[in-house]
Amino acid sequence: MTTIRSEVLRRARVHGHFGEWLQGRLGPDGPVVLVTMTCDMLYTEATFAPAASLRICHSGQAGVTQDRLIRLLSEGGRPASGDFHVTGNIPPGVGAGSSTAGLVALARAAGMDEDDVAAACLRVENATDPLMLQDPDRVLWLSRSAEVCEHFKGPPECEVVGGYLGDPIRTNADDTDFADISDLIGPWQDATDASDLAEIAGLASEAADRTTRLRGPAGDPSAAVAKRLNALGYARAHTGSARAFIFPVGGVPSDAESILKAAGFVGAFRFLTGSGR
Repeated sequence: MTTIRSEVLRRARVHGHFGEWLQGRLGPDGPVVLVTMTCDMLYTEATFAPAASLRICHSGQAGVTQDRLIRLLSEGGRPASGDFHVTGNIPPGVGAGSSTAGLVALARAAGMDEDDVAAACLRVENATDPLMLQDPDRVLWLSRSAEVCEHFKGPPECEVVGGYLGDPIRTNADDTDFADISDLIGPWQDATDASDLAEIAGLASEAADRTTRLRGPAGDPSAAVAKRLNALGYARAHTGSARAFIFPVGGVPSDAESILKAAGFVGAFRFLTGSGR
């Protein structure tokens, strides 16, 4: 007897990010906050077709388990049934939003009310990126409560060459050992209001340097690589291996990828980010 696969009813694609422009605590004992760096080249896509039972199939780098899907559907008030398929290209543990992008894509494919998506994702993973928002790089995000703390103008369009340094590091929602960046928030507001990419990149570098001093890794070559590339600055995944070197559009040196490889980075690629993308 031939089994006929149900027609796809809903499809959702969610883009990842590539580390954070800023991440740290809002005061020495304050909550963990971040400004994410969007990356449209990274994505997770989920489809849903009606079925009597629940099934999830994966292809590519897409790592939401069936147990997490069941929890997500329960938290979002959706039935635990359907034929789900997930695909994507976001490596897990690099600081690019693999977990959140997968959950948001599945929630939308399942037909979850958009107002419920952020809270449902938070209850599944306990710390979430703002990838369910229309403009995730225009907010100061409270990642442990899935709330917007402040709104900003987005960074201006710029070009990034990025790569991965060291082993993947999974986010631990109980980990709040981050540097205080409360003094960077006002300057960030001013720099984005002025579309001052050089100042924005400098603030990102300062936030990245604070995290590296506090959390490592020891011997991180990112600051030195930024100087060698003559980048405006660099950003990093404050948990994870992604590193992003920031340039005006068209300003990435032709040998940037080989310089990153020589410094120990893998998977180098270029992308556009910022509000003009």
